[in-house]
Amino acid sequence: MKSIWTVPARWMLAAGVAFSGAAHAVEDLPGGPMVRQLNLPVGATRISEEQHFLHNVLLLLCFVIFVGVFSVMFYSIWKHRKSVGHKAANFHESVVVEVVWTIVPFIIVILMALPATKILVAQKDTTNADLTIKVTGYQWKWGYDYLKGEGEGLSFISTLDSSHRALSDAGAKGDVPNDYLLKVDNPLVVPEKQKIRIITTANDVIHAFAVPQFGIKQDAIPGFVRDTWFRAERTGDFYGQCQELCGKEHAYMPIHVKVLSAADYTAWVDTKKKEAAAKQDDPNKVWTLPDILARGERVYAANCAACHQANGKGAGPIKPLDGAAVVLDADHTKQIHVLLNGQNNGAMPSWKQLSDTDIAAVISYTKNSWSNKTGQLVQPAEVLAQRGK
Repeated sequence: MKSIWTVPARWMLAAGVAFSGAAHAVEDLPGGPMVRQLNLPVGATRISEEQHFLHNVLLLLCFVIFVGVFSVMFYSIWKHRKSVGHKAANFHESVVVEVVWTIVPFIIVILMALPATKILVAQKDTTNADLTIKVTGYQWKWGYDYLKGEGEGLSFISTLDSSHRALSDAGAKGDVPNDYLLKVDNPLVVPEKQKIRIITTANDVIHAFAVPQFGIKQDAIPGFVRDTWFRAERTGDFYGQCQELCGKEHAYMPIHVKVLSAADYTAWVDTKKKEAAAKQDDPNKVWTLPDILARGERVYAANCAACHQANGKGAGPIKPLDGAAVVLDADHTKQIHVLLNGQNNGAMPSWKQLSDTDIAAVISYTKNSWSNKTGQLVQPAEVLAQRGK
């Protein structure tokens, strides 16, 4: 005889398959979240592997305790029920029982605490690092500064890829990539099998730097310096996200860590240093309007268009730049200070991590785009003069 649940179950399964197919086919992302993932990732570091093992062992131990305790309880209730003639005993305490239920839990706690403490101590041991990187949380992007080790002196900002932001604004319709909202313009690059110390801080509000595959999560707090570490055992791309609610763009603050072989990492460092040297700008250089507008357009697309939109109209609480008084003002000082220091309690974040030339370029671009045809030009020296004021 067929179960009465067979037909409804089939219909529910068919509906689920149809719905999932109608949305879009999603596949596992190597180094990131898996489809229908329920457990912790095994990970790419020894720490994450030990966390995964400890989690499973403790979960099994808790299950055994649950089954044991409730089995004894239900057996006692059933075996000694009143309907079969048993009468409740009248006693107060049993020294044997009290000793047993004190010693056994104590032993269980010790067995759980020893491996957990070992892993916890290992997680906090950031000594003898091969490479030290400062990670700064911004609303809503990450700044990476290579402080010590191979690559020392490199520094860059990592933001969500603009095409993914546009896809999200359009409702994530059509063919959605597996790395949706995890792709960035500049990933954090590190070598494999080397100890990487991560120093975290923040520029505005509390963020959290977390990469599940590495078994790390460290808050980034303004005015404080905290640290963690990892050693990736294999090459590949690994993903994480800010795991502290940090404002309206919190969902658009991904982390992409690219782990390379030692030789490939050395080649990457050489390339980035050459690029950094080529990008060194003289803040006293006098720019022409066409040249600075071309640069400003690139800076705006990479950093500003996500909020103010490509057309400069803004959205919701985001103020428009097209026709804005501060943009049209012939006195450039106020707009320079807005970019350097932010405003409205962080609703407009500080962009002082940009170079003087980039800030001058993007201001010049806003003053001469859309309906803002002012013909005004801001030179990098003007921005340099306002830093720190």
